[in-house]
Amino acid sequence: MIDVQRLRVLRAVAEHGSFNRAAAALRLTPSAVSQHMAVLERSLGTQVVARSTRGVTLTQAGRIMVQAAESVTAELAHAQQQVERLGTGRTQLTVATFTSGGRFLLPGALARLTEAHPDTVLHVREGEPEDSLALVRQGAVDLALAYHFDGPLPGRVSRNSGMEWTELLSDPLHVVLPEGHRLAGRAALDIAELETESWVLGCLKTEAYLRRYAERAGFSPQLRGTTTDYYFARSLVAAGMGISLIPSIALSPEVPGVRAVPVKEPVPTRHIGVATISRRREDPQLATLISALQEQAAAVDGR
Repeated sequence: MIDVQRLRVLRAVAEHGSFNRAAAALRLTPSAVSQHMAVLERSLGTQVVARSTRGVTLTQAGRIMVQAAESVTAELAHAQQQVERLGTGRTQLTVATFTSGGRFLLPGALARLTEAHPDTVLHVREGEPEDSLALVRQGAVDLALAYHFDGPLPGRVSRNSGMEWTELLSDPLHVVLPEGHRLAGRAALDIAELETESWVLGCLKTEAYLRRYAERAGFSPQLRGTTTDYYFARSLVAAGMGISLIPSIALSPEVPGVRAVPVKEPVPTRHIGVATISRRREDPQLATLISALQEQAAAVDGR
């Protein structure tokens, strides 16, 4: 019989990459973590972690067990919710979201959910996709409103992982320039035309994305500021600090003194969607919320 606590310890080791950091996170001693791993490996008859001077990495068996640990944790969290519902008659629903997506999509969708299921107790947590998706896997949140740029989804979202992704909308990025900029009147811009510009950005992920597109165009962008808020970034553009790259849904509310110009093909795009545990997406409250988010996204997309 595999001990659930040992699976929890293994998951912490996988997340933190070392026994010491896992021990600190779990408030255990490194020796206790090492003992848990040794007993787990003896019970399985194989190694779950490979130790080196640079830390620990999961073996193939370890990766399988971490997925199992996440599934077990999610199932226990769901079972606890069901038991609480028996006692209170109310369903707890926790939603994780990133800021700009939550601001545009969540309020209307949550209002519809509350109207359809008035006994639902709602909780909202703000976080970046890599954190929110991990919380879905662990059963700590029921749904994550998240995004990704080009490439695979973050956080191992796939049917094989027990998680499901529902895309809501594509959110193309725009170049935001001061109103009096020489290129502000253009119908569209090529990233290559912006080689000599200075940039202020509203998201660290946007910085990585800009660097990829700039590299394809043959230059390295000159950054004069990086913020964690798109409105702030546009305010810095208005102040003349540089130009910015902003997703469409983050262009509102308007900032006086700036102009947003679309980017020519290939258009840098942010893909927004929701992640849930696959077998739970038909739960009445989650199904209502996902449907409401799809309607909100369609309204934003068609505005």
